[in-house]
Amino acid sequence: MEKVWSIRLIRFATIFGFIGTFIGSQMSGSMDYSLRPIHAHILLVGWLSVFAWGIFYKVYKVRYKKLVSLHSYLAMTGAFGLTFGMWMYSINPFNMNQTLAMVLFIIGGSLLLLAFLLFMIISFLVEKED
Repeated sequence: MEKVWSIRLIRFATIFGFIGTFIGSQMSGSMDYSLRPIHAHILLVGWLSVFAWGIFYKVYKVRYKKLVSLHSYLAMTGAFGLTFGMWMYSINPFNMNQTLAMVLFIIGGSLLLLAFLLFMIISFLVEKED
């Protein structure tokens, strides 16, 4: 189970890594740094955290396999929800109701917070090495 989720998380992280660096290069080229907070969160949450979780699952076996799936779904949904919600709230390219954009932002952040909490618990539930 961990190996399957490991590569899924790493692949998901690479998408965020590409998007984050693309936004960074666009900001640098245009000298418009208004997306700086979104760029930072995409790289820190979407690339770094999700990638680290993928590596963790490649290295360790977790006693309760269903927690790996639950954590991975929370991690991917939360990372996407937080960064997409942040983008929608900050830029609002679709003229969405500001309250709805804020709710997306909050839900994504809350899911990501739960993913971090669950990962903290999972880190204590690894099988002992022989």
